[in-house]
Formats: sequence, structure tokens, C-alpha cells
Amino acid sequence: MGTTTQAEGRATKSLMFDDNTLLPQLYGGHNAHLNKIEQDLSISIANRGNHLTLEGEKDSVEMAESILMKLWNRVQAGADIGPQEIDAALRFARDWRANEKNAPPTGETLVIRTRKKHVSPRSPAQAAYLQAMETHEMVFGLGPAGTGKTYLAVAAAVRMFLEGKVDRMVFCRPAVEAGERLGFLPGDMKDKIDPYLRPIYDSLHDMLPGDFLARKVQEGDIEIAPLAFMRGRTLGSAFVILDEAQNATPAQMKMFLTRMGENARVVVTGDPSQSDLPDHTPSGLADAVRLLGHIPEIKFINFTDQDVVRHPLVGKIVKAYDKERAS
Repeated sequence: MGTTTQAEGRATKSLMFDDNTLLPQLYGGHNAHLNKIEQDLSISIANRGNHLTLEGEKDSVEMAESILMKLWNRVQAGADIGPQEIDAALRFARDWRANEKNAPPTGETLVIRTRKKHVSPRSPAQAAYLQAMETHEMVFGLGPAGTGKTYLAVAAAVRMFLEGKVDRMVFCRPAVEAGERLGFLPGDMKDKIDPYLRPIYDSLHDMLPGDFLARKVQEGDIEIAPLAFMRGRTLGSAFVILDEAQNATPAQMKMFLTRMGENARVVVTGDPSQSDLPDHTPSGLADAVRLLGHIPEIKFINFTDQDVVRHPLVGKIVKAYDKERAS
């Protein structure tokens, strides 16, 4: 597939691809994918049809080769390659470089297959998060908006439900204003609380056919409710997610965590640095991290602005706010 020459810490690698019809997918429109890899890894990529020549620092050339070959395998398997896949591959490459690991991980073994799409990690932290949800009964996903905490947790729940490992999926969020302003919203209780739960509905619709989702909600196998509705219950054989947990009080958090029953998986997501609770009301998420951090059976995964998978500007915005908060 290719040849390599090396000199004084630098390397030149030649790659040849055997199906010209797939090259536009790999290279991107106007070679956008190649340009992104080239700029991010500070190498040069010469493109002559189905032949690429990579030149630069040895480690960077090796990473670029690994990225391109894995992307080529995805293209050959019929998978789409877009900017998000390129960004994900580069995130894993940067993590490999920073930690000096033996081989650049890709998270490909952690792909979640749902009824409508395949979900795969797009950063090392996301890969660790998916792995943690496989191996631990209780996981906390902590970090800023846009890092995939909720979406990946819903994907993990959907997979376990479809595989029959749990009988139910239960999703809840604190309705912060339920004590006062919620009552002034129009409609019945469902109409009042739906805006708080919409991100979970959106994630489920992304992964499950509408008729299947509606039927399972009707049958009670999928439950989406405010946190207050969890009081007094024991949730067994269920995958339970508490989203936006920074908006739960310490008492609510304790109530939720003690709902855990036999054969249950519990995932708590939120950003400890953000809270919509009234002034001087402590966050139950920060409290839980402080109290439970020493328990080995509970896994805590921390995300940063480097894990933001929305528009690139979101990561820069998160970083700017974090810098201001730290000053």
C-alpha cells in the first residue's frame, strides 16, 4: 500500500489507493479532508490521483498514515466520512501524541449500533465514557455543553435496551422552576415539562424509529420524566439517566442515586461549573462528586473544551468563559 523513507527525525510515506471512485469520500470536497490533516499535523500531503505522499516529522507522518488508512477502511465499508469524522480522528491522534502511547487509538471498537444510526466516540474522553458505561453500574459524565455527555449516555441506554440487558430506559432532568414559574406555563403537566426534556426526546428520535419509540413510551418501557417523579421508587433492570444534574439540589441527588435497584445502570450528566439553581442553593452534582469520588465502583469521566463536538466556535466559547472564571 505504501513505502517509507526516513532521515534525521523526518519521514516520507507513499500511499496508494486502489479504488478511484471512493477517493472523493476520503479526500473531501476540494481535498478538504487532506488539507485538515495536513494543517493539524504540520505535514505536507502531495496528491497525485490515487497516490499520496506524506512528508514531515516522523511521528506526525505515522499518525497521518494511520488516520488515512482507518478512514479508507471506513469508506470501503460504505460509511460516510465528513468533517466530524476527520476531527474525531485528529483528536485521537493528538491524545496519542500527548500520552506517548504505542498506537493511536480510534474508538472504533466502541461503535454503538442503534435502529437508525451508528454512534461512535469522537474524542478519547468520549471513548473512555462509553467504556465506563460498559463496565460500571454508575457513571458520572462531567463537563461543558457540547461534549456528547447526554447523547452518548442515551446511545448506551438504547443499545442495552435493544440487546435485552435492561427492561426499561428511564430519563429524567430537574425542572428547576417547578416550584414557581412552571405553573404559569400553558397546558397540562406534560406540556409544562416537555421543554425541559426535549433534548432527550431529540436524542431518542435520532436513534429509534418514531413508531417504535411511541409504542415503547406508551407501554412504559421508555419513561421520560422530571426528577421529582423519581421519589419513592426503586428502579430495577433499568438504564437510568439523570441529565443536567447540576440543577439538582443535594437532597434531590441523594434521592435519585438511592433509587438504584438490581440490574440497574445509572448515568449522571452535568456541568459542575454551571447551575440554574437559585442563589446560595448548592448543586447536588458538585456535592455528589465531593462525597462519592472515593468509591471505586463509581466512575467519573471529565470532559473539557477539547471534547466539544458541536460547531468549532462552541469549543472556543467554552474556553473563553473558563478562562474568565479562572481569573
